[in-house]
Amino acid sequence: MTALTRLHSHPAHLHSMEGGGLRQIYQQLLGDSSQDAGRELALEFLRDRLDEAAALPEELPDSLGDLASWVEQRCQIVAGQYAEYLHERQAGGPRRFFSNKAHALYFLQTVAPTKLVDGAWLNGTLAHWHDHRYEGLLRTYLEELGDGNPVQNHVVLYRKLLAEYDLDTHAVADEHFLQGAIQLALGQCLDECLPEVIGYNLGYEQLPLHLLISAYELSELGIDPYYFTLHVTIDNASTGHAQKAVQALMQLLPVDADRDEFLRRVSLGYRLNDLGQGSGAVIDGFDLQAELLDMLERKRPFGQHMHSDYCRFEGKTVNQWLAEPDSMPGFLAALEQKGWIKRGQDPQDSRFWTLIDGDGAAMFGVFSPYEKQLLHDWIAADWVAPSRKSARRGKVAATSLPGTLGDPDLQALERALRGLSADQQIALLMPWLSTARHSHPAGLFATRRFIELKSQLR
Repeated sequence: MTALTRLHSHPAHLHSMEGGGLRQIYQQLLGDSSQDAGRELALEFLRDRLDEAAALPEELPDSLGDLASWVEQRCQIVAGQYAEYLHERQAGGPRRFFSNKAHALYFLQTVAPTKLVDGAWLNGTLAHWHDHRYEGLLRTYLEELGDGNPVQNHVVLYRKLLAEYDLDTHAVADEHFLQGAIQLALGQCLDECLPEVIGYNLGYEQLPLHLLISAYELSELGIDPYYFTLHVTIDNASTGHAQKAVQALMQLLPVDADRDEFLRRVSLGYRLNDLGQGSGAVIDGFDLQAELLDMLERKRPFGQHMHSDYCRFEGKTVNQWLAEPDSMPGFLAALEQKGWIKRGQDPQDSRFWTLIDGDGAAMFGVFSPYEKQLLHDWIAADWVAPSRKSARRGKVAATSLPGTLGDPDLQALERALRGLSADQQIALLMPWLSTARHSHPAGLFATRRFIELKSQLR
């Protein structure tokens, strides 16, 4: 790994990931910092992550000739496991992942840093659009971008899903930015880290069981699963991204160079997928009461002077309760004691809930949809609401973007392209296909135009 080992030993800013380190690196790699500075940061960050990956067990088959059948077999195993899951559910078994809707929303918010840079590890393939050996990787990247179609662009879809429940990443722990940062770093370092990118892509594009179960249970909870079902269809081992990942390795395998060293690095890139908390760990880490208390504690300082003094709980006004740090467990207990919260019943039976939900609610708008869901599910506890229809699949995808005719970036890009040759246009378009921009109106247009020009020039 010449390009990686050339760098000086561990820089101070990567020695520790505490104090927002991963979030900061993620934001730096996502931002429009200078190319040289961004690449240096990415290379140093990757070097340390590859050291960690080297300590993980090998998963790829020993023989390269077994790789395609190995991928197919893994897909068949997942299909069998999912069939067992469906049998359990049809026999009356409980959900395996999400205990309630708040749990599912917590998952969507926590994994957002990774989902919002979907495909980023392949960003570097754009510069090799003219080289047929990169076609499999580039085709995968463009499909992650929805080929410029906003209803299939993965980042657009996930942003709309987050917006529906007012979810964001401000409360997401630093550790959950690791995989997103790895993807962004790989996307900036394809020329130095081609084997690692190939290996990471090979691992990421395998169809995981959690994707299938997540889609099923999200739909059951009334949350549109289209972002997840879309990945189920395009990550298949027959014609999808999993198969293209194997083809990409074969196409880019060196002819005269050291193949064993190349494959060793591919294996390291593959194992980068296993760093940090995976989806299963995120799901298992949800604690409804802890998440509720954290949310209330974050909001507490903003409400400590907003309430009248006529209501008292355990001898204290609401303002007095909110003035004291770490007082939320006692405040909730006081609301229960006074009968304002009736746990284990329909939340509509609780006076506190009626204050925050509904058009005429006294605290309408104080809590976001996700925050309200935390309160709702905590109050409801074991109470089960009457069954409702599952979310209609494709609702997010069927929702069109607002009009973009007046978008200034789109207008400026269209003007800049006039009179340029096809090669000059491609050079101008490529920055708009970057992770930070491709989901913008100008980026979606640039993706469509890039694909059109690429097909003409080949």
